[in-house]
Amino acid sequence: MIVSFENVLTSEELATMRRQLFSVKWERGISAGPQARLVKKNLQIPETSEVLRDLRVMVMRALNRTPEVMSAVLPFKIIPPNFNRYTVEDSHYGKHIDSTLRPLPDGSYLRTDVSATLFLSDPDEYEGGELKISDTYGEQSIKLPAGSLITYPSGSVHEVSPVTRGERLGCYMFMQSLVRDTEKRRLLYEMDNSLRRLRAAQGEGHSDLVQLTGTYNNLIRMWSEC
Repeated sequence: MIVSFENVLTSEELATMRRQLFSVKWERGISAGPQARLVKKNLQIPETSEVLRDLRVMVMRALNRTPEVMSAVLPFKIIPPNFNRYTVEDSHYGKHIDSTLRPLPDGSYLRTDVSATLFLSDPDEYEGGELKISDTYGEQSIKLPAGSLITYPSGSVHEVSPVTRGERLGCYMFMQSLVRDTEKRRLLYEMDNSLRRLRAAQGEGHSDLVQLTGTYNNLIRMWSEC
């Protein structure tokens, strides 16, 4: 399931984040497995950066206040977000699949069910740089406004096409979902969307809505791995 979300960051948050990103020191060739490193040519913020923690906190706060993202992903764990930069010199990330297991700061591991990209540059600031994701409907080419988020199954083959002008700034992250199966998550997301529309139209206390909300929660209880 590929889902996009607009305005995850406020304009003030986006401006603050971009100011910090323009002042950091970037490094090449980090945070990728042996196979992915063969096709990876971009820049990242190293873990030693003094601003990385503040940037991560800003992203996590934005996710936590966006119920649509929580509904689509049903996150159990989220690896600390990282940031990347694509320029004409460090321009692309070839076709790859994200690693199944990622280490967490506490020494445990996260199973990557959902990958996400938060766009931090507007489309007119660069040429190329599309996120291309292959799914059952073919290849989708995605280039969203700054502050928008795209989520997609971590097992999908995907790439970032070469940037030929300007630069592309982004934040990427991996999430382990309470509900491992992609199709079950899709059904729950569609059901939750319908429930939100019904609440707006009928009110929270409508008897059928109460029953359907209980069914939604019982499905999560049935399918959740925690």
